[in-house]
Amino acid sequence: MQYQTQTATPIGTLATEQNKVLRNTYMMLALTMIPTVIGAFIGMSINLSFMAASPIMSSLLMFGVMMGMLFAVSALRNSVWGIAALLGFTLVAGVFLGPILQVALHLKNGAQLVGMAAGGTGIIFFSLATIATVTKKDFSFMGKFLFIGLILLVVASLANMFFQIPALSLTLSAMAVLIFSAYILFDVSRIVHGGETNYVMATLGLYMSIYNLFINLLSLLMAFGGERD
Repeated sequence: MQYQTQTATPIGTLATEQNKVLRNTYMMLALTMIPTVIGAFIGMSINLSFMAASPIMSSLLMFGVMMGMLFAVSALRNSVWGIAALLGFTLVAGVFLGPILQVALHLKNGAQLVGMAAGGTGIIFFSLATIATVTKKDFSFMGKFLFIGLILLVVASLANMFFQIPALSLTLSAMAVLIFSAYILFDVSRIVHGGETNYVMATLGLYMSIYNLFINLLSLLMAFGGERD
């Protein structure tokens, strides 16, 4: 009985800590939506026509800015400045949503498509997060496959910036939806099983999956359901 008592305490403590990280991650994830929405309104209100005029340079600039801010969040993750850097990153990410939202809202049913993309993203996130939490299955085995898939997706996306093949763009968006949906399952599972104990980094991982999932769902909806004047 004494042995059982001694071993149960660390296990219970570990479970409590994992639940705390998961709870803090969800709270921080909800908070990041505020600067994202603010940033999106800013992005839609300013003239970003130069991005359409030079899509390759604009995409590379966006990629460089976001990578720099991701590095800052990672470097500051163990301090309160990490939270500030994370919120700053989500504000900038919201601004970068401006161009695609401007294009979507110029469609006759653009507002409906944006709502559908947001709703679809929410449904996918909550469904997969629930699966990872309730089933307690460890999905960490997916990590290597997802990383390889992500690298291939980035390389193919960079290549398509030069070739501009519509069919390939749609294929890449569909692949991105699958990859980032799987990343949600993977990231929540890591938190549940103690693979990620820093809620700033946990929030960042889930945020990036949700962000990219929304963009690619919206791209697919515009391609297949957009009503032009």
